[in-house]
Amino acid sequence: MVKADIKSQLPIVLMLGSVWGLMEAGVGMYLRGTCTAMMTGSIMTGVAIFFFSSSTAYNWKSWSIGLLFLTAMIFKLLDAFMLHLPILHGAIANPIFGFFTEALAFIFILSILNQSLKTKRYGQMILGGTSALVAVNLFPLVKFATGIAACVVPGTQLPLSLYYSPIAVLFAALTCPLGFALGEKIVQMQAEPKPRFRLSLVPAYSISVFSLVVLVLLRLK
Repeated sequence: MVKADIKSQLPIVLMLGSVWGLMEAGVGMYLRGTCTAMMTGSIMTGVAIFFFSSSTAYNWKSWSIGLLFLTAMIFKLLDAFMLHLPILHGAIANPIFGFFTEALAFIFILSILNQSLKTKRYGQMILGGTSALVAVNLFPLVKFATGIAACVVPGTQLPLSLYYSPIAVLFAALTCPLGFALGEKIVQMQAEPKPRFRLSLVPAYSISVFSLVVLVLLRLK
């Protein structure tokens, strides 16, 4: 793959994190902080795995996953600021904890998965599915981290993350190889001696800034 230092990789990772953060904020706007019997969280787990795998395919470094988490968290905190919500609110703190469990699960499974499987699509499906499975089982611990219990299936004590875990596992198993495919495409673009379009400093940072502007505009409406 392309040999690049952290400075040259940073814009790409920030771009991926900004787009993910914007998507998470958009979902938060749709849910409006409510607990409903929906599979939205499970779908967004697969989305997180997509961005983690995209970044991993680009540089294979765990720091990039941590930076994705931090970027998405900043978007969520900015969202809280514009909505005048405290950080320890169910619509803010709990999703951030979800980002953390997803990142932690992905790094853990990535570290123990056989190296040869990581480059095969079926191995990447295993990576995505098992990462999602670990993440959704960790999420109910959110009550101990934030003091706010996870949303449950109406009329039961079963967390939604566990109830819809098959959806999260299946969707993440599909999005993980797609994310790797995107990351590999970025690598190919960077490796071309005379690329028609090099996703480097200016365009990558521009997408990050654009995502931030879109978030602000959405909240000012």
